[in-house]
Amino acid sequence: MNLTKELEISQTAAQRAAEAILDIYHGRAFQVEMKDNKSPLTSADKKANDIIVKTLSETFPDYALLSEESQDDRRRLANKWCWIVDPLDGTKEFIKRNGEFTVNIALSYENRAVLGVIYVPVTHEMYYAVKGQGAYHVKNHHACRIYVSERKKDIRLVMSRSHASEQLQRVIDKNAITDIKKSGSSLKGCLVAQGAAEIYYRFNPTMEWDTAAMQCIAEEAGGIFRQLDDSEMLYNRENSLNSRGFYVLNCADNKLEL
Repeated sequence: MNLTKELEISQTAAQRAAEAILDIYHGRAFQVEMKDNKSPLTSADKKANDIIVKTLSETFPDYALLSEESQDDRRRLANKWCWIVDPLDGTKEFIKRNGEFTVNIALSYENRAVLGVIYVPVTHEMYYAVKGQGAYHVKNHHACRIYVSERKKDIRLVMSRSHASEQLQRVIDKNAITDIKKSGSSLKGCLVAQGAAEIYYRFNPTMEWDTAAMQCIAEEAGGIFRQLDDSEMLYNRENSLNSRGFYVLNCADNKLEL
């Protein structure tokens, strides 16, 4: 699958959005609104969304687009191609100013994530993958192919910094996991993809735009990404809520007992 142009444009869009986010992040105090679902919204979310949507829509007018901060156009369901965008993943981390937020852009084809770009504004790092072409980490303008770890003992679990759950804590206790890292946004999946952790379990609800880019990157790094009932996660769905939870593993041997 040749997605050279799609990758180039999505990377450019992510970087431009990140620049706009940083202008607000490093500026004066910003306003925080609460959306209907009680999640926070800032001017950075809106500005980044405008940049990404405009860039992708102008270059690929025939592709559908689903974004957290745009009105959902259900005509996307009839389109084989759909961009899936979270212009600012980890708004709570943005508000806390801890740097652990990302720009997520994915492309789905026939309901499967085939391209993923995750950009980290504060560190200027990028993770990206295209189906069948491997996963990469870019730092200081140098791209390095990444792989999940081969570790099966003393495994490391990464969990959300702002969305902890009692279910996850019970699983951690049940499986005697002691090496635990905390991180915000889609960075958790990237940590597994680059071999810095072995497992990431998520019980709390997420949305398509939270997971699409991360899934492509984790899988292309050699990892396993499934819903908690072991079914495949599909995209460009009628209901964008990921209601079944999910896990990311470096290998099947490290699947936890629930």
